[in-house]
Amino acid sequence: MKTESVGSAEARYRELEPKRSVYLERAREVSKLTIPSLLPPDGQTDTMRLETPFQGVGARGVNNLASKLLLALLPPNSPFFRLKIDDFTLAQLQNTDSGLKTEMESGLSRIEQAVMTEIETSADRVAVFEILKHLLVAGNVLMDMSREDGMRVFHLDRYVVQRDPMGNVLEMVIHETVAPVALPEEIRELIAARMDSAEKNVNLYTWVKRTDKQWVVSQEVKGMVIPGSKGSYPLDRNPFIALRGNRIDGEDYGRGYVEEYLGDLKSLEGLSRAIVEGSAAAAKVLFLINPNGTTRAKTLAESPNGAIREGNADDVSVLQLQKFNDFRIAYEQMGRIEERLSFAFLLNSSIQRNAERVTAEEVRFMARELEDALGGLYSILAQEFQLPYVRRKIHQMEKSKKLPSLPRDSVKPMIITGLEALGRGHDLNKLEVFISGLANTLGPDILAQYMNLDDYIARRATAIGIDTRGLIKTKDEILAAQQAAQQQAMLRQFGPEMLRQVGGVMQKGIQKGVPDATQQPQK
Repeated sequence: MKTESVGSAEARYRELEPKRSVYLERAREVSKLTIPSLLPPDGQTDTMRLETPFQGVGARGVNNLASKLLLALLPPNSPFFRLKIDDFTLAQLQNTDSGLKTEMESGLSRIEQAVMTEIETSADRVAVFEILKHLLVAGNVLMDMSREDGMRVFHLDRYVVQRDPMGNVLEMVIHETVAPVALPEEIRELIAARMDSAEKNVNLYTWVKRTDKQWVVSQEVKGMVIPGSKGSYPLDRNPFIALRGNRIDGEDYGRGYVEEYLGDLKSLEGLSRAIVEGSAAAAKVLFLINPNGTTRAKTLAESPNGAIREGNADDVSVLQLQKFNDFRIAYEQMGRIEERLSFAFLLNSSIQRNAERVTAEEVRFMARELEDALGGLYSILAQEFQLPYVRRKIHQMEKSKKLPSLPRDSVKPMIITGLEALGRGHDLNKLEVFISGLANTLGPDILAQYMNLDDYIARRATAIGIDTRGLIKTKDEILAAQQAAQQQAMLRQFGPEMLRQVGGVMQKGIQKGVPDATQQPQK
């Protein structure tokens, strides 16, 4: 028994579903050639068998790219964001008290570490890895951070979305299939009369709509709103985040990275299938016997290895395909396609060229070029994944009293990995080329006269993304260490007795130069 009320979440889902069909069909086609289980064909059930591709380059490339993106977007044991104070507030702090600015930055650093500890102890990385694979293959995925016990991932066939011409999300409708026992008791009693006896599950719809000041969320079953499911979230703290791969203006959905190489994947799949099936046919050994000859088929079949039998060799032949040259052309073409896909998927085999001698610098240069190819993905994911993700994490920790409430207008998170890390990496390369060029031209001694070592250490640490607090000595610590070393050297040279005598003489000289406070000064 199916019911749809006007203005219900189910009706809105059905209304937006046709616009999604083109993207969903394309995503399933790409998934079929890479990882079929990501987006199975329509009507696929758990008991049905998925088709296996004849090549593994697609699956290997998707997993490799997803792993690289995961390490770049959520680096282990290293913050991927900084809490930055806006320039106006920072200028006020500098004018009032410089120590207050240092204290506030130290407090923000502790908050960053607390957020990273929360991320490390959660299972978010597992969900993010799944999200990245769907972004690469399907180009669209929805992340649900509304639950305190973990993150959920909705595939493209489970939600619809509508955006404005600028790409901002206006509304989302999520479709789930749940058992009635998972619903509140009062809603189970209401939908019992609307359910057929053969129905074991019901459709649950979550409707997320944007207003001028907030996000409004509600859940419906059989056209009825679930009691207690209505709620609202701030505009910058929405837990339902619709992500996309390649952005296209004017479209509600994105395009996957792998979709751009679908032609090569199709060609590789066809050639791989032809070679595999042809090789299987060529591997079959079949003897042909001349029916008019003197050699009998039974004699040949029953004779053991090394036996001597009467017969004519011309009566026996072996069936061959005679397709070696054709297979060779297909194999060479397949190799060229694999090489192109290896470059696209940043596989290790594409970094080192085929030569007897390849320098380490050449390998590093090619690796940097390939990493730069992900700049477009980094920029999209930084704005549409990393920023909403860390904002939601901070909001959850503030609600659970794990963090103090931060002023939203003056303290904002800033992403420092991904595209930002690529820029710092290029700064590091330029710095290394500059320093090594001066050292080779002028020599290390002359370079040491002109080079500010403290500034070089600070710039190199910034380019790599390392916090040097507590790692590199300050100028005061260096001066104190030098003074201690001088005292130790004097102690070894003159001995403790001589130092005490010199100290005593100096102390007497100081006392003689100071007038006695009990004596009156001479007029």
